[in-house]
This record gives sequence, structure tokens and C-alpha cells, in this order.
Amino acid sequence: QAQLVESGGGLVQPGGSLRLSCAASGFPFSSYFMSWYRQAPGKEREFVASIATTGSSTHYADSVKGRFTVSRDDAKNTVYLQMDTLKPDDTAVYYCNAFRAFPRQESWGQGTQVTVSS
Repeated sequence: QAQLVESGGGLVQPGGSLRLSCAASGFPFSSYFMSWYRQAPGKEREFVASIATTGSSTHYADSVKGRFTVSRDDAKNTVYLQMDTLKPDDTAVYYCNAFRAFPRQESWGQGTQVTVSS
């Protein structure tokens, strides 16, 4: 059974950094497209960043471009989100997503809270 477990969230001051991790198990991690999403209170879940298999390409939401970096370690079945220059608007629950198109399979983690506040 596919499982994704996020960690690394917490409280940080504006301008600070956090590194989120998402440990995967129960599926062939290296074959999956991995993404990070976030959901702030009262708002819909939104895309943050993604990384293709083998790390061949990455994409970012405009709101985090230049501040966040997504990476993966297929040997450890883990995807990371390095978040720098954090802003209060980055406060949200961050979710990890695993996706494969053929056959279509998708899994979500339980989320980790990130709070940016002074």
C-alpha cells in the first residue's frame, strides 16, 4: 500500500528557512512524478512545486519561484522541499503527492503544518 509521510514543518520567522521531507513507501518511487501542494486556512489546495522522474525537470508556482527548491533522492525514496526567504503568506499545510499516468495512480500524504510568523 502506497504511503507518503511528510515531516519538517514548524514555526519559523519571516525570512527564515525550512526543509520539508516526504518519505515514500509501498510503490516504485522512482517511477512517480512527485509534487508539493499547500492549503492555507479558508483557501483551496494549490500547487507549489513538482519534480519529474530522475529529477529531469522541475516546476514551481510563481509565488515561490526563486525561493523554494524541490529535489528527490530515489535511493532514499524521499522528495524534499527547501523553503527559503519564507513569508507569512507561505503559512499552510503542505502536502506531498505522488502521481503516475500509466496506469493512473495517485497518493497523498497527511500534510505538515508550516507557520511563518514573528
